[in-house]
Amino acid sequence: MSTLCIDFGNTRLKAAIFKEGIYCEEVNINNDKLSSFEELITKYNPTHTILASVIDHNTDIEDFLNAKTQFHKITHESKFNFSISVSKKETIGADRLALIAAACQLYPNRNNLIIGIGSCITYNFVNQTHQFLGGAISPGMEMRFKALKEYASKLPLVTADWNFPLIGYDTKTNLQSGVIVGIINEINGFIQNYDEKYGNFNVVLTGGHSPYFASQLKNKIFADVNFLFKGLYA
Repeated sequence: MSTLCIDFGNTRLKAAIFKEGIYCEEVNINNDKLSSFEELITKYNPTHTILASVIDHNTDIEDFLNAKTQFHKITHESKFNFSISVSKKETIGADRLALIAAACQLYPNRNNLIIGIGSCITYNFVNQTHQFLGGAISPGMEMRFKALKEYASKLPLVTADWNFPLIGYDTKTNLQSGVIVGIINEINGFIQNYDEKYGNFNVVLTGGHSPYFASQLKNKIFADVNFLFKGLYA
């Protein structure tokens, strides 16, 4: 039995293949045209498919997947391995729900803080009795770089360079230090605040840049770029 786990994020469309519960590979999806998914189904022939989407996508995909596989789309009404203790459950992103599912599956009966670094940075806290209590959302790295360009007319648009100095020596390195070190200090600060309130808990860092940021943080954390996919499978 194989499962195709699909993630529609703000910047990328991607999927992962699981066979008999084992993660096999990640697949980039070019667009949400029906033809892209016809190719995926033909190539991998999954028995099950599951979708987490935080964008407005082509809903014909859902009808197609439902006809070809046992299909499920993540919503706040899905059956989870945790309870949701926040108001307006319908506003919670499907990506955040998948991350919490992964934490409860892989680190059960523990307090868990899952930090996802994507278009936004999400902080997601689930306690040891598997209650999702909420968290926080802040701008992601690219969003911060773009905001500096958009709202300060004389600042350029720069991108991340992991060899930047702590003390910037020109406009580019000042921006890189401000954004990247700012994120590192933000994450360390959130972890410290949660630690003061809850004591011992796991911290999981995920998202495309998570391995780099993990090496910069003070605290012992688990970095797993496939954590959302594992949550979808769970």
